[in-house]
Amino acid sequence: MITLRHTPPSSVVAARIQRHVGLVGVLVAERLRTVPRHVIRDDLMSAGMTALVLSARAYDPTRGVPFPLFASFRIRGALLDELRAMDWASRAVRSRARDIETARAELMATLGRAPRNDEVAAAMGISSRELDRVHSDLARGTVLSLHTFATDSLPVNPVDTDGRANCPEALILHREQIGYLHDAIAALPERLRFVVFAYYFEQRQMSDIAARLAVTQSRVSQMCTEATALLRDGMNSQLDPESMPALPNTGRAAASRRAYYQAMAARNTVVGRLAMSHSHGEVRHGVYAEHAELSQRVRAG
Repeated sequence: MITLRHTPPSSVVAARIQRHVGLVGVLVAERLRTVPRHVIRDDLMSAGMTALVLSARAYDPTRGVPFPLFASFRIRGALLDELRAMDWASRAVRSRARDIETARAELMATLGRAPRNDEVAAAMGISSRELDRVHSDLARGTVLSLHTFATDSLPVNPVDTDGRANCPEALILHREQIGYLHDAIAALPERLRFVVFAYYFEQRQMSDIAARLAVTQSRVSQMCTEATALLRDGMNSQLDPESMPALPNTGRAAASRRAYYQAMAARNTVVGRLAMSHSHGEVRHGVYAEHAELSQRVRAG
């Protein structure tokens, strides 16, 4: 026997939307506090309103879940999807960045060490200033994966488009990713860890970070790019090792990468990583306390 889904009258749907329009604004404001300033509010509002409309149509009061809670889950999920879909670096910047990484890898193989920025610039036939500009542009385009985890109340979307709970396997994977991200940040060299927490979590200006570290803003931007590349590769080394290119058997840079991956893996167990989030996928309060302590120590010093 086939049971047809109940479709509420359009007047009921319209009333639900009208009563809960303010909910979208609240959730968008909540999300804007954890993303870069150049994220456009109207884009998030549009995604949130679409999710509210779909929620109003799909809501089934017989399930016993209050509509605001049901809609909140779906709106938060839609906002995250919208952020993931944003590409803050242009295609030209990403193409240039790929060229830089290719040149850097070739120099690393030739020199047996990580090349300096001036060596990379010379190999590409560009100025160091132009190389710095690409690093700065790319840093602004690689923040999403951190910002989606940057608060102690990271929401997941436990309700799919059919109003059913997401599968337990997906939730476990999500929680494991949270744990691995924490370990990846904790295994970073101290200065990179400070930059990551100050810029991505505390939303501090690059000029402030540069002044604290006594370096240029361009250098801070390069450190952001370096840190996000390490975090991405560190997580992939644990979650998707087959996607990782083989590291050279010799060379200081390869040895440093290998040591970072090993340090990250050794920091925790599966149980420990899952313990960093609640059973429904929210990051536990205080998980990032050790990074906050580092930030305070550097600022005080």
